[in-house]
Amino acid sequence: MEEIKRVEPRTLSGFMELLPQDQIKFNEIVQVIKETYELYGFLPQDTPIVEASEVLLAKAGGETEKQIYSFKKGDKDLSLRFDLTVPLAKYVAQYYNDITFPYRRYQIGKVYRGERAQKGRYREFYQCDIDIIGDSKLSIINDAEMPSIIYTIFKKLNFGKFIIKINNRKILNGLFEELNVADKMTDILIIIDKLEKIGIEAVKEELSKIGVENSTIEKIEEFLNIEGSTDEKIAKLKEININNEIFKEGLNELEEVIKYVRAFNVDEDSFTVDLTIARGLDYYTGTVYETNLVGYESIGSVCSGGRYENLAEYYTKKKLPGVGISIGLTRLFYNLKELGLLNSEQKSISKVEVITMGVGVENAVEISNMLRENNIPNEIYKEDVKVKAKFSYANNLDIPYVIIIGEEELEKGLYTLKDMYTGEQEMLSKEDILNRLK
Repeated sequence: MEEIKRVEPRTLSGFMELLPQDQIKFNEIVQVIKETYELYGFLPQDTPIVEASEVLLAKAGGETEKQIYSFKKGDKDLSLRFDLTVPLAKYVAQYYNDITFPYRRYQIGKVYRGERAQKGRYREFYQCDIDIIGDSKLSIINDAEMPSIIYTIFKKLNFGKFIIKINNRKILNGLFEELNVADKMTDILIIIDKLEKIGIEAVKEELSKIGVENSTIEKIEEFLNIEGSTDEKIAKLKEININNEIFKEGLNELEEVIKYVRAFNVDEDSFTVDLTIARGLDYYTGTVYETNLVGYESIGSVCSGGRYENLAEYYTKKKLPGVGISIGLTRLFYNLKELGLLNSEQKSISKVEVITMGVGVENAVEISNMLRENNIPNEIYKEDVKVKAKFSYANNLDIPYVIIIGEEELEKGLYTLKDMYTGEQEMLSKEDILNRLK
C-alpha cells in the first residue's frame, strides 16, 4: 500500500485562526455589535466576497489596487472585496428602485488586502460597518447618531474608558483655502492625519517638504493647537475669524453635530472635538470620527468613519450622500488580547453534559431534548469510555453541570445532577432539574 504523503498543517501569514475559547469571545463581541446595530434600526446586508474586477475596482487606484487579490476563472476577471463600502456603493446603485431611503444597513464580514503581514495587521479580517445613505440629501442629525452607536457598543463591550474624537473636514478644507494652499489640500490632510503618530515637529517638516511656506505652517500649527473643552474649542474656532464659507459651513455642522450628540445622551467624558482628525481617505467630505481606548492609544482608532458626499458616483448619476462607521474587528481583537483586556476563558457553549453509566441512552436523549426546548445548551457524551473520562471531558471544557443516568436513577425514575464546581450532587426529577438550571 502506497504511503500517504502528509503535508504540515499551517495557516497562511496574515490570516487569523482562533482556539475555541477565543472564538467564543470573538463571537460574543460580534453579537454585541450586531445587536446594537439592529437596536438602532439598521438592516442586515451581505454582499459577495468575490466581485467582477471591473465593478470592484471602479474607483481603486494606487496602493489599494496593489493590495487587491485578483484571479481569473475561465474568461472572467475576478477580485476579492477589500472593504465593505465599495460593495455597498454597487448594491445601492443596483437596487436603487427596490430599497427605501434613507437606507440604513449594517454588514459584518471578511475583507481581503494583500498588505505586508505584521503584528496585528491581517490580510483577511472582519469589518463591522454601518452606513446611512440618503437620496440626494441626508440630514446632519445622522452624523450625530453615529457617536451614539459607537458609545453604546463600547459601553456594552466594557474594554475600559474610551473617547470618540469628532471633527469636520470642511473646517480643514476652508482653512487651507483661506491660507492659499488648497492645491496641496489632500497631501496636507494626509500629513495631519499622522500627527498623533509622528508628532507636530515631524508634521511641520513634512509640510515644508511639500512646499508649504513657514508662515503658513505656523498658522496651521496654531490651528491644530486649539485646546480646551468641546465648547471652548468651538468658541475659539469662531474667534479666529476666518471668513471662508466652507470653513463656516463646517463649523456650523460641527456645532450642530455636538448639540445632537448630547441629545443622544452620549456621556460628555466620552467624546471630544479633535481638530487634528482628518481621515486620510479622500472621500470623507464632512463629519469625521475616530475612537481610542484611553491608555491604549498606541493601537490606533478602534472605530472610524465619517460623512461622504456621493457614495455611488462610479455606478450611477444619482447623488447618494452617506455617513458611516467601521470597526476593524480582527485587528481590535488581536490588540485587546495582547493587552490582556479580554476575558476569553469560556471553553464550551454547553451548560450541561449528560452521561450514562452503560444504561439509559434513551433517557439521556429525552432529558437533553427537554433542556434544548428550554434554551439550555447541552450535549450527550456518547463514547464508550470509563466514567472518569466522561467527567474529565466536562472538567476540561468547564461545563458547569453533569446529569448522570445509571441503574439507580432508572429504578427511581430520577436523574443525578452534579455541580462540577462545588462537587455537590442530588437526585432530582426532570422538572426539578429544569427549574434548578433555569
